[in-house]
Amino acid sequence: MAPKPSDFPSEDSDYQSGFGNHFSSEAIAGALPKAQNSPLVCPLGLYAEQISGTSFTAPRKLNHRSWLYRIKPSVTHEPFKPRFPKHGKLVSEFSQVNSSINPTQIRWKPVDIPDEPTDFVDGLYSVCGAGSSFLRHGFAIHMYTANKSMENCAFCNADGDFLIVPQEGRLWITTECGKLQVSPGEVVILPQGFRFAIDLPDGPSRGYVAEVFGTHFQLPDLGPIGANGLASPRDFLVPTASFEQESRPGYTIIQKFGGELFTAIQDFSPFNVVAWHGNYVPYKYDLSKFCPYNTVLVDHGDPSINTVLTAPTDKPGVALLDFVIFPPRWLVAEHTFRPPYYHRNCMSEFMGLIHGGYEAKADGFLPGGASLHSCMTPHGPDTKTYEATIARGNDVGPHKIKDTMAFMFESCLMPRICPWALESPSVDHDYYQCWIGLKSHFNDTNGNSVTKP
Repeated sequence: MAPKPSDFPSEDSDYQSGFGNHFSSEAIAGALPKAQNSPLVCPLGLYAEQISGTSFTAPRKLNHRSWLYRIKPSVTHEPFKPRFPKHGKLVSEFSQVNSSINPTQIRWKPVDIPDEPTDFVDGLYSVCGAGSSFLRHGFAIHMYTANKSMENCAFCNADGDFLIVPQEGRLWITTECGKLQVSPGEVVILPQGFRFAIDLPDGPSRGYVAEVFGTHFQLPDLGPIGANGLASPRDFLVPTASFEQESRPGYTIIQKFGGELFTAIQDFSPFNVVAWHGNYVPYKYDLSKFCPYNTVLVDHGDPSINTVLTAPTDKPGVALLDFVIFPPRWLVAEHTFRPPYYHRNCMSEFMGLIHGGYEAKADGFLPGGASLHSCMTPHGPDTKTYEATIARGNDVGPHKIKDTMAFMFESCLMPRICPWALESPSVDHDYYQCWIGLKSHFNDTNGNSVTKP
């Protein structure tokens, strides 16, 4: 059954709000059991089913689980079988067999949306990553291009959490907890194990996906910033319960398991949850609500000040993956080189652009494109940006960066790159040229002889 616009919430008030809260929602009043999670007979004859995002004995502040009350339990399906034809471009265990290392700065132009009918699952492909979903430690960065909605099927990622960044085209996402409408400029997190289906109301769609293995995203600590700022918990939105009860013969569950796709057939929709409660839920966030902090006197701040979400490691202050944005904001620093500084980083940085331009690249970095600067690989403003910044001098005054939204996935792990990403026709083989024009401005004021190249 094709979804209608009225099926998907369009206002913030149509959602529940908060980050890490214990939520509850009923599509029919009285569907939630009272005073217990699994009574002998649930209200309305529903089945109780728990979904656990952490081990049972994880510390309470880190424990994630929800109870779903559904018309039929999700176990009611035929055995899983390998999906045919094989997808072939999804990786969850990065090794010398399926990926390679390359310290060169890499940039990709936007990938064309295919002409043949392609849904989110078939249009999803891995770009790079590190670690292993089997060992529950690592990450993968994917991109997707699609032009059709998923039909009579749902996707389930058993490997990790998805953070989806649409760049073109809205996503109507149906989940077991309810429906989400996600537009470019918003992001959505679909936790490990949840079943979901993606419809494309605008037709062609393109975007980025970060996947983390063995951990979940959380808000960064604010430290001396204080109690407020960056991404506010109240601005994260969670769906409300809605359900489908019609018979759906031949409905297919597509499960990503160890980077491979498997399918199982059932005769009902997995979105048959009438009520639910818990803190393990899909959620979305509007990036325009981010409250940035910036330098007000001298120097360019580190990009970590723009962290929206972080997936931590066991080492304090070191992220498996940070999601960082570069939103519209004022630049006011005095006698300061205002664009991002030249840098060699122990972390690896994958960048994307949702719309507009990026302040460190005068041209060549396009919406829908991407770049990868791996561990200790030099990077920074291109020649045009540097020369234009120097030419403006110290008296430039306050300046607002407008009409832009760039982002970065940053990880402590060194990424391996998939062969189809390295061999893609969208690779910008002239990327290095943007720095070749940087010339020496060295001027020895002590009168020593200076030889300029």
